[in-house]
Amino acid sequence: MPMPVKAPARRKPLEAPMRSNGLWVIAVSFLLALVLSILALPQFVPPEVGYLRPHWVALVLIYWVIALPYRVGIAVAWVLGVILDVLLGSLLGQHAISLIIVAYLASSLYQRLRMFAIWQQSLVVFAIIGLNQLVNFWIESIAGTTQWSMWYLLPSVVSALIWPWVFLALRSVRRLFRVT
Repeated sequence: MPMPVKAPARRKPLEAPMRSNGLWVIAVSFLLALVLSILALPQFVPPEVGYLRPHWVALVLIYWVIALPYRVGIAVAWVLGVILDVLLGSLLGQHAISLIIVAYLASSLYQRLRMFAIWQQSLVVFAIIGLNQLVNFWIESIAGTTQWSMWYLLPSVVSALIWPWVFLALRSVRRLFRVT
């Protein structure tokens, strides 16, 4: 009597490869944030409009620290900060220090932030990025490269206003590619 032949077990085609590739999703999101940070404004735009740019790198860093605190933390923040310093031509270590502070605050608050509604998260993002801007201003004022202006804190307001869309976009990407 012949033995019945078992059909090979079916596995989901996207599950195994996408799990192992979760790191590339994080890296691409940081790369996109770096590109948005250095993107030049057109010549006809007044210079004051540049203050309306959100701090893309800090927003993406806050998201990944909240979502995956064991994969993205202070070391990633330091590397991103040094890369941002090189890209922007600022003092080496300036953005590294401020992004380390952002990552530390986000990682120490990540359990609370996960429980907050998005509008409450926006208020915390406003405070964290506002502190980031003040640290950057402090470093630039020590170096003698800037003067105080209230425009300096405007990126934290804009970052808080766009946080819900950044959060929802990155969460859908994380779920789509099953980044864990």
